[in-house]
Amino acid sequence: MVATGSLTFFGKTAAMINTGEEMGHFQKILLRITLVLLAISIVMVSVCFGYLLYNKEDSLQAIAFAVVLLVASITIAMQVVCTTTMALGSSKLAEHKTIVRRLSSIEELAGMNMLCSDKTGTLTLNKMELQEDTPVFMDGVTREQVLQTAALAARWKEPAKDALDRLVLGSVKVNELDEYEQIDYLPFDPAIKRTEGTLKAPDGTIFKATKGAPQILINKCCNDNATKQLIKSELQKYAERGIRCLAIARTLGPLPEDESVIQWHFMGILTFLDPPRADTAEVIRRALELGCPVKMITGDQVAIARETCRMLDMGTTILDAESLPSYQVNGPISKTLGVDFGNLVENADGFAEVFPEHKFLIVEVLRQMGYHVGMTGDGVNDAPALKKADIGIAVEGATDAARAAADIVLTSPGLSVIVEAISMSRVIFQRMRNYVIYRVACTLQLLLFFFISVLAIHPSSFPGFSDQKYFSLPVIALIMITILNDGTIISIAYDHVKPSPYPEKWNLVEAFIVSSVLGLIAVASSIMCLYFSLDSRNEHGPWKSLGLRELKYEEVMMTLYLKISLSDFLTVFAARTRGFFCTRAPGRLLLMAFIVATGISTILSRYWPFGDMMYIEWELCGYIWVYCLIWFFIQDISKVSSLVCESKERKVGFAVT
Repeated sequence: MVATGSLTFFGKTAAMINTGEEMGHFQKILLRITLVLLAISIVMVSVCFGYLLYNKEDSLQAIAFAVVLLVASITIAMQVVCTTTMALGSSKLAEHKTIVRRLSSIEELAGMNMLCSDKTGTLTLNKMELQEDTPVFMDGVTREQVLQTAALAARWKEPAKDALDRLVLGSVKVNELDEYEQIDYLPFDPAIKRTEGTLKAPDGTIFKATKGAPQILINKCCNDNATKQLIKSELQKYAERGIRCLAIARTLGPLPEDESVIQWHFMGILTFLDPPRADTAEVIRRALELGCPVKMITGDQVAIARETCRMLDMGTTILDAESLPSYQVNGPISKTLGVDFGNLVENADGFAEVFPEHKFLIVEVLRQMGYHVGMTGDGVNDAPALKKADIGIAVEGATDAARAAADIVLTSPGLSVIVEAISMSRVIFQRMRNYVIYRVACTLQLLLFFFISVLAIHPSSFPGFSDQKYFSLPVIALIMITILNDGTIISIAYDHVKPSPYPEKWNLVEAFIVSSVLGLIAVASSIMCLYFSLDSRNEHGPWKSLGLRELKYEEVMMTLYLKISLSDFLTVFAARTRGFFCTRAPGRLLLMAFIVATGISTILSRYWPFGDMMYIEWELCGYIWVYCLIWFFIQDISKVSSLVCESKERKVGFAVT
């Protein structure tokens, strides 16, 4: 019977790769925030627009005001700023030998709390060291003959493509192999875990030679039971010492026409070491400190995997593939894997003797349990798991298939660079989270202020403004606020932040609370500023008590323009920390952007060139600066208080649960 298409090993592998999700976690978060803000914006702007038309405002002016307010309030720049932040972060990661293929994987790397790792070439050097000890189980056969047979089961006339071929071909005189003619060759297939060559000896005899996993070849060979038990005993001894074994077998006598009745004879075992990398134990320890434990997943024997884990201090609870569920390629993935096998996978330190589908399922089980799973690998058999994982990481020297399925590609050996990448990704995550909080707060400020000012505050009720039914800013003023603040806030991508010692995650409740507190206080301060400005003709009002002169309506608009511009950018300094704003210095570029944006806004307030509004004096500009700074301190104190209260409520909730 011949298997074709999706029934072959590589076909199954490709089918599993195609089951990977395309939309990342970060895109989902941004989409959710954007849709919520869009819905709120549309409702409020629609109410304002209807109110303007009801009060017989010029329809074109009403439409222009509504459209610009909608554009200013919708988080159009959110995707741009977050993408820019991740792009700059990916450039920094590239300097540390980490190539990011999918930008949103940076956010997912920051939240990674479980790392599954292949063993060979990732935790180990993948540089086989052949041992002198070579048990032989065929009478009259020497160690050199076993080595030669192993070499005949490789393509000796081509450059070696894997570590085992390099190992055996480097241990024989290749020119002596030219006496044989290789008639056919079966390359390594992870499904059968061996290679096979059909050869013609110098005397004309046709025979087959194979090398591969001992547990596979034992079952294929025709040796008697006593010999098989002896072989298994030897293999167990080596495995317990962490020594890997490569079994060698060949056929004797004429080859039968029916390949299903071919009799293989077990020749011997080649023993070799694949030692752990010098830095692997330290990397695993540091990853654990960062809240990201590491699980080993390997196709090697259980005893070898257990010994490697012992050497790396990873724990020795190693399970084999028989403990795992089965997976039907092209069939639906069970949604109860996490419930059915979660405890088994979570409590194991690693898995051995697994196939690609097992790696795929281990990742899926952990994901269904709520873990943000990273997977490292280098081969075709790792590709499905790399694609399925939240963060697929192809290590240095990985195959094209593995790199294509991965989100991140390492260009230096080992896993040490991953620890650096985790810390850097958490820095990038915090910058994006701070911006999202800031942007939501500014959206709330703009929307609520104009919603209240248009519907509830009527300038006509104040002396000197009888011809003004409602308050609004000219379209050009809203455009300038949007351009200056959104244009310069990209500098937050360079802000100073401290990486979290724990995996990051989006706490949307906390983000909403902080954004709401910052936004509502800014709205309250803007409403009060508008009221005081309109009340400037009141002899007993606060405006007169400061010695300020009466304002015209065009000057009132300018006053509010400057106030909103300043408070918008000041809000970012409250949004960027969980404690008081002074607990961490801002980045130099962010500070420069603040100076530029607020400086331009202040100069425009003094020398407004566009009409519709009237400039104000330097004295009033100074008062507005002081006013905004006072409210900024109130913002910051309220933010810290709200976070303390939210934290206490969460702890109480956990205790009750």
